[in-house]
Amino acid sequence: MTLARLPDLKLNAALAALLLVLTFVSLMIGPAALSPRSVVAALFDGEGIAGLIVREIRLPRTILALSIGATLGLAGAALQGLVRNPLAEPALFGAPQAAAAAASFVIAFGFFPATSFAVPFAAIAGALLSIGGLVLIAGRRASLTVTLLAGLALASFAGAATALALNLAPNPFAAVEIAFWLLGSLQDRSSEHVYLAMPFLLANWVMMAMNARAFRALTLGEDAAISLGVNVDAVRLRVVAGVAIGVGAAVAVAGAIGFVGLVAPHLVRRLVGSDPGRVLLSGTLTGAALLLASDIAVRLVPGPVEIKLGVVTALIGVPFFLMMIFSERRALEGTPS
Repeated sequence: MTLARLPDLKLNAALAALLLVLTFVSLMIGPAALSPRSVVAALFDGEGIAGLIVREIRLPRTILALSIGATLGLAGAALQGLVRNPLAEPALFGAPQAAAAAASFVIAFGFFPATSFAVPFAAIAGALLSIGGLVLIAGRRASLTVTLLAGLALASFAGAATALALNLAPNPFAAVEIAFWLLGSLQDRSSEHVYLAMPFLLANWVMMAMNARAFRALTLGEDAAISLGVNVDAVRLRVVAGVAIGVGAAVAVAGAIGFVGLVAPHLVRRLVGSDPGRVLLSGTLTGAALLLASDIAVRLVPGPVEIKLGVVTALIGVPFFLMMIFSERRALEGTPS
């Protein structure tokens, strides 16, 4: 173990401890508050009403919050490492919007049940088309402006496709369900949703982790990375496919949840440095903690209807995004011409 790795270990250990605390809190809170002792007993024996609440209702929701948050944080860190741009995030490139549009058509027209594997497959296909289209449109060496404009165009097109699905939905109840689902939520999720999404989320984690060394080499530029033996085209393909798989599965079970992939890597980058390979694990853990904390927050806010999770992440992410823009603007203004 090198001394350079010691801060990473401390940070990741602290994040893991935070996740354990948040997981326990998530299992405790809800319409029926449970004591810590009741939660522990429910997890081990599962008998009685407390066991039903914890195992059948709160545990699947907690697992999904952790795994989806980790996936979004990892996807954001991977995209930022690939394009060497701190503003890179799946939502900015239209991936969640495209995934939502594809899944909306499947649900709206009743091609398959909402719990069918066809829904995440459709969402993955939509996300893959979005990110692949961005790479084709913007090119390999596109500037930040070109990349964001291409992403905005794709996101707008995907939003229009979702609106079209809502307008053409033959069943008005399906249209209402899609409208609420698009806001993002983990309410009423069950073990079936966990089994549905987890294979795709695990595939995303493996595909992103394979590129840690390549991301470090890419910080020197594509030509330098190629000279170091990195197959840049293969790395780009793995990242595009991995992000599409992860984001598509996340959207399929939780709706559109934005900004986690943007915020999570930046919260840890100042602590672990600009090395994208080191940001991957810390960004993953931070994304899981951020989404689980947001899901806990929506359950703590009193009201007849639970606030949608996507609304909370947007309220956190938009100010953070604006702060990043102003920071970049000050840096540019302070750079001598």
